[in-house]
Parts: sequence; C-alpha cells; structure tokens
Amino acid sequence: MRIWIPFPRITGWTFEDRAMTMATAANDYASASKQPEVTRRTHPRMAMSSPPPASNTSANAANDVSGEPSRAQWAEIVQQLGAEIAGPLSAALERIHHLVNTGQIDRQSLRALRESVTQAREAGMIGQQLARLASGRLRLSRERMHLTQILRSVLAQRSRETQARGIQVRQVLKSVEVMTDGSLLFALLNALMDWALSSTHSSIDLRLDLSPWPPKARLVCRFAHRPLDLIDASSTSGMPLALNSLAWRLVEQTAITMGVLPLREDEAGITVLTLEFPHTVGEELDSAEGAAEADLARELELERRQERGYLPSSNSKPLAGSHLLIISERRELRTQIQNSVQHMGLIIDIVASVSEATQFCLEGLPHGIIFEHSLRGPEFEMLLADLRREVPHFCFIEVLDAQHLTQLSTATADGLARISRFHLTDALPSMLMFELSKGH
Repeated sequence: MRIWIPFPRITGWTFEDRAMTMATAANDYASASKQPEVTRRTHPRMAMSSPPPASNTSANAANDVSGEPSRAQWAEIVQQLGAEIAGPLSAALERIHHLVNTGQIDRQSLRALRESVTQAREAGMIGQQLARLASGRLRLSRERMHLTQILRSVLAQRSRETQARGIQVRQVLKSVEVMTDGSLLFALLNALMDWALSSTHSSIDLRLDLSPWPPKARLVCRFAHRPLDLIDASSTSGMPLALNSLAWRLVEQTAITMGVLPLREDEAGITVLTLEFPHTVGEELDSAEGAAEADLARELELERRQERGYLPSSNSKPLAGSHLLIISERRELRTQIQNSVQHMGLIIDIVASVSEATQFCLEGLPHGIIFEHSLRGPEFEMLLADLRREVPHFCFIEVLDAQHLTQLSTATADGLARISRFHLTDALPSMLMFELSKGH
C-alpha cells in the first residue's frame, strides 16, 4: 500500500541536492555545548544568549551594552543556522538512502522524514528574517499601535496550533498602546509564540501591564522549559537546546532592532521573558499636544510610503515572515502568484484543493489565503465560515480568470478581496499589504 503525505514546498534545488549539500556542511559546524542550568539574565543589548562557558571574553559579553551585535556574534548565529538546517537534512538524507536501498518505508519513518524536512525549512525561513534584521537597512516607522489588541489577534490566529499541541495560553492583559513599528511588532509577537510553543512543557502565561514609573509597557511570557515532574532547583542538567534555538535568536534580534528591552531569566526549570517597550502611550498623548504628535507621525509614515509607491525594496519588507497559503489546481497560476510576491519575504505554502487547505489549517492558520475562483463551492464556504468564526478579519483573496476591477475586502459585500490574474503583478503586493495589516 502506498502512503502519501504532503511535503512542504522547497523551490530551487531538488530536495536531494539540498540534503547532500547541507549534510556535507554539517561537518563544518561544531555541536552546541551544553551548560549547567543556572539563573541567567539576558541584557537588553546582548545579542547572544548562551556564550560558550570556556571563554571568559564571551562570558563578559553577556553584559555587553553595545547597541548592535558584533560580527563575531552574527557569525555564531550563522553557524547555528547552518547546524539547524544541516542536522535535520542529514537525518532526512539517511532515510532517503534507506528508502533507495530497500524500496520500502513505513509510516513512522515517513513521518520522521517529513518532520526533518519541515524543521530544516523552518530554520531556513528564520534565517531569512534574521538576514533582514542584520542588513542594517531597515527603515522603521513610529506608529501608535494598540499592543493588547494586536497580541489578542496573534493569539486568535495561533489558537488552532496551541489546541493541536494541547498547550493552554493563559492571559492577563491590561489595555496598553505603544509607539513602534507595526510590522516589526507583529513579527515580534509571532516569533515569541514560535519560541514559547517549541520550548514549553507546560501552559504559557502571558501578562501585559505597565511598570510603576516611568510607566512602560511590559509583556511577560512565563513557561516551564522542562517537564514539571523533573523541575528541581538543584538540577545541574544542561539547558534544553530549544530554549536557545534560532527561534530565540529571532525574538532577541527583533526586539533589539525595535529598541525593546528583552530580559530573560531561566531558573529551576522555569523561563521568564520580559519585553519592555520604550515608548508607551500614556495620558500625555491624550492631550491635544500628544494627539498632534501621533497624527504627525502617521502623516510622515503615509508620505514615506507614498513616495516609495509601494515598490519592491530590498531595504524594507513590512510583511516578511507572514504566512500565505495558495489554493489552486493549476501550476501556472500558482507560479504566477508566487512570482508576484517573491520580493516580499513571505512564507508560502501551496495546496491543490479546498480539502487539502482544510486539513492544512487544522494544524495552524496561515495569515492569509489566496484561492482561484473555480474552487468556490459548499466546501469552500464551510472553510470560510470556520476560519472567520475564529478570526473575523481573516484575509481571503479570490483570483479571477477574467478581467475584473481590483477590489479590497472593505469594498465587497462578502468581505472577500478580488483581483484578476491579469493584475497580479502590479496590484497583488499592495493588496496584500492592506489585507494582512487591517486586522493588526
């Protein structure tokens, strides 16, 4: 009996080319050393969270207050990136060789093969986001953002994933607004959830409040990084590798880029991360002067975007890391959609039918769905209603074959954005920027 399990799409090289290349590269990277578990505080400007214990210089770097990561620190991140890609691909290559030699593979091995490819793919996508942060060419905006609402939106978006993993997210959220870059704020909150979900052995506690004085927004994330029955204050076992993985690097570097203070404490099996935002909207911004300042910031940002004309830019990818699902039976349409948004730094998955999309969404929701018009029917309407029950402003974009006026979701009766395939190249990027940001 043949078993089919959909694999994540990897463009460019063939899977075996990538696997063999990264398996060779694995020999060039040293294994990450394990450390005894101790109470540890990560300084806001410390780019590396777990310096090698053998080096006094590295240990002192833990309290480095320099504004930007050093070349050596970025080199270590690149080294870790290579290792986290090479490791899973080496395991996958070994299973492929076994399949070639025997002509057989069981369900367990096939599942492990798929998981290895997924892990390598996720590491590669995190690497792309880290490269964007390391470029030093990001142009940050300063916008008034309702942190509480955006956090709740992210949690609603991730609710299926947390339920599938059996992880409870407990929230105590005070209403807080901050002045920050909206796209990076959304990226930071999603990166935080990625890291916490991959590291926790318990529920995840999120608390959002204000520091006493001066009042600054503080987002606190707390979870157990080892099984609760093994937590022991005197434990000297090594820190779990997931705690200092690339997912953590992305949280850390995104926060530093935004000027957000990340303070992490690991003690007795419990991890507590506090993110302190430097510019919190207080009562002073409710005054006429404060409101004028906020309006001016929004006007300047609008002028900057209009000057750019939303043209593709390697310096600024406001949607980088957002997850898009394409539903289309036709390869040429899928390729056309991908080519239209390839400069935007999006994470793209592809399925060929609504039933596959439904199965895909059971494991976790993307941030938006683009689908071809011919797939509309009762099954699609069920998927639409199901997703909108969880996320009322979920992004759906319908692609039509015929000439059609480009319509945003706010201009249609059913709330679906529509675009003709003839206008994908020139209009889809701007449409995505609006549709994916409207619910944040």
